[in-house]
Amino acid sequence: MKIPLYQVDAFTSQVFAGNPAAVCLLEQWIDDDRLLSIAAENNLSETAFLVRGSRNLELRWFTPVTEVALCGHATLATAHVLFNCLGWSEAAICFETRKSGRLFVTRKNGLLEMDFPSRRPFPQRPPDGLLEALGLSGLGTSGRGGSALGASAGDVSARSVSASEVLGSEEDVMIVFENEKTIRNLHLDMQSLNELTCRGIIVTAPGEQCDFVSRFFAPSVGIPEDPVTGSAHCVLVPYWSEKLGKKKLYARQVSKRGGELFCEDRGERVGIAGNAVLYLEGTILI
Repeated sequence: MKIPLYQVDAFTSQVFAGNPAAVCLLEQWIDDDRLLSIAAENNLSETAFLVRGSRNLELRWFTPVTEVALCGHATLATAHVLFNCLGWSEAAICFETRKSGRLFVTRKNGLLEMDFPSRRPFPQRPPDGLLEALGLSGLGTSGRGGSALGASAGDVSARSVSASEVLGSEEDVMIVFENEKTIRNLHLDMQSLNELTCRGIIVTAPGEQCDFVSRFFAPSVGIPEDPVTGSAHCVLVPYWSEKLGKKKLYARQVSKRGGELFCEDRGERVGIAGNAVLYLEGTILI
Protein backbone atom coordinates (compact mmCIF):
# COMPACT_ATOMS: atom_id res chain seq x y z
CA MET A 1 0.00 0.00 0.00
CA LYS A 2 1.24 3.48 -0.89
CA ILE A 3 -0.02 6.44 1.14
CA PRO A 4 0.80 10.00 0.05
CA LEU A 5 2.38 11.92 2.92
CA TYR A 6 2.89 15.64 3.43
CA GLN A 7 4.54 17.34 6.40
CA VAL A 8 3.46 20.91 7.01
CA ASP A 9 4.63 23.48 9.56
CA ALA A 10 1.43 25.15 10.81
CA PHE A 11 0.88 28.58 12.38
CA THR A 12 4.05 29.91 10.81
CA SER A 13 5.21 31.30 7.45
CA GLN A 14 8.66 29.68 7.59
CA VAL A 15 9.92 26.12 7.96
CA PHE A 16 11.46 24.94 11.23
CA ALA A 17 8.92 26.98 13.21
CA GLY A 18 5.27 26.53 14.16
CA ASN A 19 3.90 23.04 14.72
CA PRO A 20 4.76 20.25 12.26
CA ALA A 21 1.91 17.94 11.29
CA ALA A 22 1.82 14.96 8.97
CA VAL A 23 -1.06 14.72 6.50
CA CYS A 24 -1.80 11.26 5.06
CA LEU A 25 -4.22 10.79 2.16
CA LEU A 26 -6.25 7.58 2.17
CA GLU A 27 -8.58 6.13 -0.45
CA GLN A 28 -10.60 4.53 2.33
CA TRP A 29 -10.24 3.98 6.06
CA ILE A 30 -7.83 1.31 7.22
CA ASP A 31 -7.90 -0.27 10.68
CA ASP A 32 -7.22 1.97 13.67
CA ASP A 33 -4.17 -0.01 14.81
CA ARG A 34 -2.51 0.68 11.46
CA LEU A 35 -3.40 4.39 11.69
CA LEU A 36 -1.87 4.55 15.16
CA SER A 37 1.26 2.73 13.96
CA ILE A 38 1.71 5.28 11.19
CA ALA A 39 1.27 8.16 13.64
CA ALA A 40 3.80 6.58 16.01
CA GLU A 41 6.26 6.11 13.15
CA ASN A 42 5.83 9.74 12.08
CA ASN A 43 6.51 10.71 15.73
CA LEU A 44 4.96 14.16 15.41
CA SER A 45 2.47 15.62 17.86
CA GLU A 46 -0.30 14.92 15.33
CA THR A 47 -0.84 12.99 12.12
CA ALA A 48 -4.00 13.86 10.18
CA PHE A 49 -5.67 11.20 8.04
CA LEU A 50 -7.96 12.35 5.24
CA VAL A 51 -10.36 10.25 3.19
CA ARG A 52 -11.74 12.04 0.16
CA GLY A 53 -15.15 10.52 -0.53
CA SER A 54 -17.50 11.39 -3.37
CA ARG A 55 -19.50 13.74 -1.15
CA ASN A 56 -17.33 14.75 1.78
CA LEU A 57 -13.88 14.98 3.30
CA GLU A 58 -13.48 12.81 6.41
CA LEU A 59 -10.73 13.86 8.83
CA ARG A 60 -9.21 12.16 11.89
CA TRP A 61 -6.17 12.99 14.04
CA PHE A 62 -3.75 10.75 15.95
CA THR A 63 -0.90 11.51 18.34
CA PRO A 64 1.85 8.87 18.58
CA VAL A 65 -0.23 7.08 21.26
CA THR A 66 -3.95 7.82 20.72
CA GLU A 67 -6.70 9.36 18.60
CA VAL A 68 -7.86 12.84 19.66
CA ALA A 69 -11.23 14.55 19.36
CA LEU A 70 -9.99 17.84 17.92
CA CYS A 71 -6.73 19.18 16.50
CA GLY A 72 -6.15 22.64 15.13
CA HIS A 73 -2.68 22.64 13.62
CA ALA A 74 -3.19 19.36 11.73
CA THR A 75 -6.50 20.66 10.38
CA LEU A 76 -4.73 23.79 9.18
CA ALA A 77 -1.99 21.61 7.65
CA THR A 78 -4.56 19.45 5.84
CA ALA A 79 -6.28 22.53 4.42
CA HIS A 80 -2.90 23.85 3.27
CA VAL A 81 -2.27 20.58 1.38
CA LEU A 82 -5.69 20.69 -0.28
CA PHE A 83 -5.40 24.33 -1.30
CA ASN A 84 -1.75 24.46 -2.30
CA CYS A 85 -0.79 20.92 -3.33
CA LEU A 86 -4.00 19.31 -4.58
CA GLY A 87 -5.62 22.23 -6.39
CA TRP A 88 -8.73 22.74 -4.23
CA SER A 89 -10.55 25.48 -6.14
CA GLU A 90 -13.37 26.43 -3.78
CA ALA A 91 -12.99 29.24 -1.22
CA ALA A 92 -13.80 27.01 1.75
CA ILE A 93 -13.26 23.41 2.84
CA CYS A 94 -15.68 21.45 5.02
CA PHE A 95 -14.23 18.55 7.00
CA GLU A 96 -16.45 15.87 8.53
CA THR A 97 -15.05 14.70 11.88
CA ARG A 98 -16.19 11.94 14.22
CA LYS A 99 -16.16 13.86 17.50
CA SER A 100 -16.15 17.56 16.62
CA GLY A 101 -18.75 17.78 13.86
CA ARG A 102 -18.18 19.80 10.73
CA LEU A 103 -15.13 22.04 10.66
CA PHE A 104 -14.69 24.74 8.03
CA VAL A 105 -11.44 26.26 6.78
CA THR A 106 -11.54 29.35 4.56
CA ARG A 107 -8.93 31.35 2.69
CA LYS A 108 -9.17 34.86 4.10
CA ASN A 109 -6.82 37.85 3.88
CA GLY A 110 -3.84 35.68 2.99
CA LEU A 111 -4.44 33.29 5.90
CA LEU A 112 -6.23 30.01 6.42
CA GLU A 113 -9.04 30.55 8.93
CA MET A 114 -10.61 27.67 10.84
CA ASP A 115 -14.11 27.79 12.34
CA PHE A 116 -13.99 25.73 15.54
CA PRO A 117 -16.30 25.18 18.54
CA SER A 118 -15.84 27.50 21.51
CA ARG A 119 -14.93 25.77 24.78
CA ARG A 120 -15.50 28.41 27.43
CA PRO A 121 -13.53 27.64 30.62
CA PHE A 122 -15.12 27.38 34.05
CA PRO A 123 -13.84 27.72 37.65
CA GLN A 124 -12.10 24.62 38.98
CA ARG A 125 -9.88 23.72 41.89
CA PRO A 126 -6.42 22.50 40.90
CA PRO A 127 -6.39 18.72 40.28
CA ASP A 128 -4.26 16.76 42.72
CA GLY A 129 -0.61 16.96 41.69
CA LEU A 130 -1.00 19.94 39.35
CA LEU A 131 0.76 22.51 41.53
CA GLU A 132 3.65 20.12 42.17
CA ALA A 133 3.97 19.43 38.43
CA LEU A 134 4.19 23.18 37.82
CA GLY A 135 6.85 23.57 40.47
CA LEU A 136 4.40 25.49 42.69
CA SER A 137 4.10 22.98 45.53
CA GLY A 138 4.45 25.63 48.25
CA LEU A 139 1.58 27.79 47.00
CA GLY A 140 -1.87 28.20 48.50
CA THR A 141 -5.27 28.68 46.81
CA SER A 142 -7.75 31.53 47.03
CA GLY A 143 -9.47 34.07 44.83
CA ARG A 144 -12.66 34.74 42.95
CA GLY A 145 -14.19 32.50 40.31
CA GLY A 146 -11.62 29.75 40.63
CA SER A 147 -8.33 29.03 42.36
CA ALA A 148 -5.65 31.68 42.48
CA LEU A 149 -2.06 30.75 43.14
CA GLY A 150 -0.37 33.02 45.65
CA ALA A 151 2.92 32.64 47.49
CA SER A 152 3.02 32.04 51.20
CA ALA A 153 4.73 34.78 53.20
CA GLY A 154 7.91 32.80 53.83
CA ASP A 155 8.32 31.25 50.37
CA VAL A 156 10.96 33.36 48.60
CA SER A 157 11.05 31.31 45.38
CA ALA A 158 7.28 31.27 45.07
CA ARG A 159 7.05 35.07 45.36
CA SER A 160 8.55 35.34 41.87
CA VAL A 161 5.48 33.59 40.47
CA SER A 162 2.56 35.95 39.83
CA ALA A 163 -0.95 35.18 41.04
CA SER A 164 -3.13 33.22 38.66
CA GLU A 165 -6.44 31.45 38.18
CA VAL A 166 -7.05 27.75 37.64
CA LEU A 167 -9.88 26.98 35.23
CA GLY A 168 -11.31 23.82 33.72
CA SER A 169 -12.58 23.11 30.21
CA GLU A 170 -13.99 20.23 28.21
CA GLU A 171 -10.64 18.42 28.01
CA ASP A 172 -7.93 20.60 29.55
CA VAL A 173 -7.00 22.56 32.66
CA MET A 174 -5.91 26.18 32.19
CA ILE A 175 -3.70 28.21 34.54
CA VAL A 176 -3.61 31.97 34.04
CA PHE A 177 -0.48 33.87 35.13
CA GLU A 178 0.14 37.61 35.24
CA ASN A 179 3.03 37.99 32.79
CA GLU A 180 4.66 36.44 29.73
CA LYS A 181 8.04 35.93 31.41
CA THR A 182 6.51 33.43 33.83
CA ILE A 183 5.07 31.40 30.94
CA ARG A 184 8.39 31.33 29.09
CA ASN A 185 10.34 30.27 32.19
CA LEU A 186 8.08 27.47 33.44
CA HIS A 187 9.73 24.08 33.85
CA LEU A 188 7.26 21.26 34.40
CA ASP A 189 7.56 17.80 35.88
CA MET A 190 6.31 15.72 32.94
CA GLN A 191 6.01 12.52 34.99
CA SER A 192 3.64 14.26 37.41
CA LEU A 193 1.67 15.79 34.52
CA ASN A 194 1.33 12.37 32.95
CA GLU A 195 -0.55 11.19 36.04
CA LEU A 196 -3.28 13.86 35.75
CA THR A 197 -6.64 12.78 34.33
CA CYS A 198 -7.10 15.71 31.92
CA ARG A 199 -5.86 15.73 28.32
CA GLY A 200 -3.47 18.60 28.81
CA ILE A 201 -2.42 21.73 30.67
CA ILE A 202 -2.72 25.20 29.15
CA VAL A 203 -0.65 27.98 30.73
CA THR A 204 -1.33 31.53 29.61
CA ALA A 205 -0.73 35.21 30.40
CA PRO A 206 -1.10 38.65 28.77
CA GLY A 207 1.44 39.11 26.01
CA GLU A 208 4.12 41.76 25.76
CA GLN A 209 3.72 42.20 21.98
CA CYS A 210 0.41 40.43 21.47
CA ASP A 211 -2.90 40.06 23.30
CA PHE A 212 -1.95 36.84 25.09
CA VAL A 213 0.64 34.07 25.10
CA SER A 214 0.36 30.40 25.97
CA ARG A 215 2.08 27.02 26.16
CA PHE A 216 0.48 23.57 26.12
CA PHE A 217 1.60 20.32 27.74
CA ALA A 218 -0.05 16.93 27.18
CA PRO A 219 2.27 14.03 28.09
CA SER A 220 -0.72 11.79 28.83
CA VAL A 221 -1.49 11.69 25.08
CA GLY A 222 2.13 11.45 24.00
CA ILE A 223 2.92 15.17 23.63
CA PRO A 224 5.27 16.51 26.35
CA GLU A 225 4.97 20.05 24.94
CA ASP A 226 2.99 20.90 21.82
CA PRO A 227 4.67 23.68 19.80
CA VAL A 228 1.42 25.43 18.74
CA THR A 229 -2.03 24.17 19.74
CA GLY A 230 -5.09 25.27 17.78
CA SER A 231 -7.58 23.34 19.93
CA ALA A 232 -6.30 25.01 23.13
CA HIS A 233 -7.36 28.33 21.62
CA CYS A 234 -10.96 27.12 21.67
CA VAL A 235 -10.56 27.68 25.43
CA LEU A 236 -8.15 30.62 25.36
CA VAL A 237 -10.11 32.82 22.94
CA PRO A 238 -13.39 33.11 24.91
CA TYR A 239 -11.43 33.68 28.13
CA TRP A 240 -9.21 36.46 26.79
CA SER A 241 -12.00 37.99 24.72
CA GLU A 242 -13.99 38.57 27.91
CA LYS A 243 -10.92 39.56 29.93
CA LEU A 244 -9.67 42.11 27.40
CA GLY A 245 -13.06 43.27 26.12
CA LYS A 246 -12.29 42.60 22.45
CA LYS A 247 -13.46 40.07 19.88
CA LYS A 248 -10.39 39.93 17.65
CA LEU A 249 -7.17 38.77 19.28
CA TYR A 250 -3.59 38.23 18.23
CA ALA A 251 -1.94 35.34 20.09
CA ARG A 252 1.48 33.73 20.26
CA GLN A 253 2.40 30.30 21.58
CA VAL A 254 5.82 30.74 23.12
CA SER A 255 7.23 27.23 22.82
CA LYS A 256 10.77 26.76 21.50
CA ARG A 257 9.51 26.66 17.89
CA GLY A 258 6.83 29.31 18.47
CA GLY A 259 3.82 30.25 16.40
CA GLU A 260 1.22 32.95 15.87
CA LEU A 261 -2.56 32.77 15.70
CA PHE A 262 -5.13 35.34 14.61
CA CYS A 263 -8.30 34.68 16.58
CA GLU A 264 -11.89 35.85 16.85
CA ASP A 265 -14.55 35.19 19.49
CA ARG A 266 -17.84 34.37 17.72
CA GLY A 267 -19.92 33.25 20.67
CA GLU A 268 -20.54 29.54 20.20
CA ARG A 269 -17.66 29.35 17.71
CA VAL A 270 -14.15 30.74 17.44
CA GLY A 271 -12.15 31.75 14.40
CA ILE A 272 -8.50 30.62 14.47
CA ALA A 273 -6.34 31.68 11.53
CA GLY A 274 -2.70 31.27 10.61
CA ASN A 275 -0.12 30.56 7.97
CA ALA A 276 1.34 27.20 6.98
CA VAL A 277 4.30 26.06 4.89
CA LEU A 278 5.09 22.73 3.26
CA TYR A 279 8.26 21.04 4.54
CA LEU A 280 8.14 17.54 3.06
CA GLU A 281 6.28 15.49 0.46
CA GLY A 282 6.65 11.74 0.09
CA THR A 283 5.05 8.30 0.17
CA ILE A 284 4.51 5.81 2.97
CA LEU A 285 5.07 2.17 1.90
CA ILE A 286 3.33 -0.44 4.06
